[in-house]
Amino acid sequence: MIENKAEENKNKENIKNTLIEDEIKSSYLDYAMSVIIGRALPDAKDGLKPVHKRILYSMHELGMLHNKPYKKSARVVGEVLGKYHPHGDSAVYDAMARMVQSFSLRYPLLDGQGNFGSIDGDAPAAMRYTEIRMAKLAEEMLADIDKETVDFKPNFDGSLQEPVVLPSRIPNLILNGSSGIAVGMATNIPPHNMVEVCDAAIHLITNPDCSVQDLMRYIKGPDFPTGATIIGKKGIIDAYETGKGKLVIRAKADIEEIKNKKCLVIKEIPYQINKANLLEEIAQAVRDKIVQGINDIRDESDKEGIRVVIELKKDATPEVVLNQLYQHTKLQDYYNVNLVCILDNQPKLMNLKEILQVFLMHRVNVITRRTQYELKKAEERKHILEGLIIAINNIDDVVAKIKKSKNADEAKNCLIRDYNLSEPQAKAILEMKLQKLASLEQQSIKNENEELRQAITRYKEILSDKNKVLEIIKNDFVELKRDYGDKRRTSIEEGYVEDIDIEDTIESQDVVVTISHAGYAKRIALDTYRAQNRGGKGITAAETKEEDFIEDVFVANTHSYILFFTNKGKVYWLKVYEIPEAGRYATGKPLVNLIHLDEDEKINAFVPIKEFDFGYLVMATKNGTIKKIQLSEFSRPRKTGIKAITLDEKDELIGVRWTDGNMQIILATKNGMAARFDEKDVRPMGRTASGVRGIRLKDDEVVSLEIVDEYKTLLTVTENGYGKRSAITEYRFIGRGGVGVINIKTSERNGKVVAVKAVTEEDDVILVTKSGVMIRIPVRTVSVIGRNTQGVRLMKLEPGDKVVSAAKVAYES
Repeated sequence: MIENKAEENKNKENIKNTLIEDEIKSSYLDYAMSVIIGRALPDAKDGLKPVHKRILYSMHELGMLHNKPYKKSARVVGEVLGKYHPHGDSAVYDAMARMVQSFSLRYPLLDGQGNFGSIDGDAPAAMRYTEIRMAKLAEEMLADIDKETVDFKPNFDGSLQEPVVLPSRIPNLILNGSSGIAVGMATNIPPHNMVEVCDAAIHLITNPDCSVQDLMRYIKGPDFPTGATIIGKKGIIDAYETGKGKLVIRAKADIEEIKNKKCLVIKEIPYQINKANLLEEIAQAVRDKIVQGINDIRDESDKEGIRVVIELKKDATPEVVLNQLYQHTKLQDYYNVNLVCILDNQPKLMNLKEILQVFLMHRVNVITRRTQYELKKAEERKHILEGLIIAINNIDDVVAKIKKSKNADEAKNCLIRDYNLSEPQAKAILEMKLQKLASLEQQSIKNENEELRQAITRYKEILSDKNKVLEIIKNDFVELKRDYGDKRRTSIEEGYVEDIDIEDTIESQDVVVTISHAGYAKRIALDTYRAQNRGGKGITAAETKEEDFIEDVFVANTHSYILFFTNKGKVYWLKVYEIPEAGRYATGKPLVNLIHLDEDEKINAFVPIKEFDFGYLVMATKNGTIKKIQLSEFSRPRKTGIKAITLDEKDELIGVRWTDGNMQIILATKNGMAARFDEKDVRPMGRTASGVRGIRLKDDEVVSLEIVDEYKTLLTVTENGYGKRSAITEYRFIGRGGVGVINIKTSERNGKVVAVKAVTEEDDVILVTKSGVMIRIPVRTVSVIGRNTQGVRLMKLEPGDKVVSAAKVAYES
């Protein structure tokens, strides 16, 4: 009881009171540093994480050189686990497998036999099935490790010693790169080309004060094992100068014609992209109609390399499809460079020059320690040889004295005393074989002694002159280039890409944009519609669903913006090429998939715009209101749209036109009236303004807004397929807000007015009926007649069909 009480009191004395937050902080920091130093980040000197270092060292101890037989991977894993790395066999085997993969490492460090995984994400075979040995390059990392070139430390249980860092003749950190996530920090170092790195290192040795820009004359940029293309140099420059940068990497693709079909052939993909997942992503983008123009995808990859064939539809443009793939799939990826590594047991963010400097300092230290070791060994050996030479020169006397000695100790002491030898020399003489007394053997000893003398002199010169050490390192780099150098795989293209802009690869051309009443949109090449004489029957513009019909048509350039104005007075932005291209008989794509329209909102006006820095937009509503606003008010596109005009209840926006601020305006109504007035009568207003009265209505509504040009005529189209042209001079000024003048008689034959267009003799006009029939008519075939007339037939209609819209074929301002 007394002893137990004493033990209890002793334990109480060892208990320390501490705040729990201090203990948690301390424990967390200890854990974080152990992960950072001991597992996740590579060493700046040899570029290896601890697990990779231990794998290579274990294989070195097992004698698994590149020219020796393979051994089972399980044997190596067991060796590493049992001796140096007690973190689980999967951790070791996964790291080992990656060191074999030619698509993961630019210069693989291990040579594997069997299935070590694939670029499709297939897992390696079980370690009992695969075999492994070191690659020749890995032996360069362990060269001279037995010459006291690096420090050793106890392993996890203190029973063995392991190297703190490998001697490494190769700058592995920058050659093979590294990636890892620690606690609170991460690293992502891209691989590089052997020739470029060696040339840069040699330049740095010769010019220690050189800049990062100087080094970049040799190291052009990362060189990934999977090739591909780096777009732009900004990310490379940022990474090399600051240690952080963002690289844009694109797959390499050729355009080929296979069996009379245009195909994209992908031969190189971005680094660390899973090819199988990439193909599934492409297929999904095609199914979701995010990427259009693809007919089939085939993976024809084999041992020779990657070959993915993307078969295109007949009307697809290969460059456009490829850029859509870059934009929406991992065919373009981003690599965030983060040059963080461990230096002197501390994580550090370094730039390109610092990384090379650290490696050079490491090599200077290794060469110095190797030379010291070799000098020590040479002096020890020379000392022994000098003793043997003394013995050979006095062999008869030496033999006689040895014979007279009672035992080996007496003989040793005799030789030390009589010939002024050291104890090691005396022992060597006593252990010398009689064959050494042959004349040739005697000469070989003397020759070896002379060679050692010269070697010792050379070692001392190296140790006394740092330039000689640097010269050795330079020669090492020359040898590395000769033995392991190869051509770049990753190309670098000029320019800077943040987000893909496919506009540069789209041909600038005029296209027809059609919108159906149900909100389906498409674009069609303008040359699809051949010119016909007045009275022709036309061709089908689009197939429509039941109870749907083509409501509007517009001609614009593929590179233009289209401002979409809705009946509710909002405006949305789209590039023309963003509207999907389709054939004449296709229904198109719903605008709700292209523009985020509100409920009960529909497109009522289109304005193609190339620049937003000049001019105005003039808007007209169904109830006769007009408004003018500066174009620059719409220069900042928003996907959700913005308000362009504030409308009264039951009013709708029916037309929008671009002006230069000095134009004249005509508002035409459904019942055949028209009002002409000066644009200056309408002052510019803000986006949310309602506007002012443009025309006074009597049981009528505005159907068209047009800009006056004295050299043009006014083409009026009615719903029954009739129309006429009238000289604009016949429309007198009445001032803003007037009733207007008669434009056309809206008789039972003509029907109501559907559109009024200002045209020239060179223009063509496209008429569209609700059943989807379209006709293109040269304006010159329509006679110019007076205002107060009924006009002529423009288009033959099937029974029950009506003209619903008309569009002039023209270029935007």
